[in-house]
Amino acid sequence: MYAWLIYDITDDKKRNKVAKCAQKKGLYRVQKSVFLGTINKNKFDELKVECEEIIDEETDSVYLFPLCEKDFKSVVTIGQAFDDTLVTDTIKALFF
Repeated sequence: MYAWLIYDITDDKKRNKVAKCAQKKGLYRVQKSVFLGTINKNKFDELKVECEEIIDEETDSVYLFPLCEKDFKSVVTIGQAFDDTLVTDTIKALFF
């Protein structure tokens, strides 16, 4: 499946930890606080648990959106889809 991870985390250390967790699970940064990629159900669940352990639920937010391939291909982008310095060619190829 595909997954989006989007976050708003106030603490730099915690934000960096969540970003590293996302990358270790195979997601790619598409914006500063947005990751995208393919991930299996187990890794998705692991990422959820890891994020819950890292963030402060009183001040931070993390959104994990699982998508099937059909739904992913229906994603609409307007304007500059991704910052070219943050995203890999693999994900860009899915949109163009």
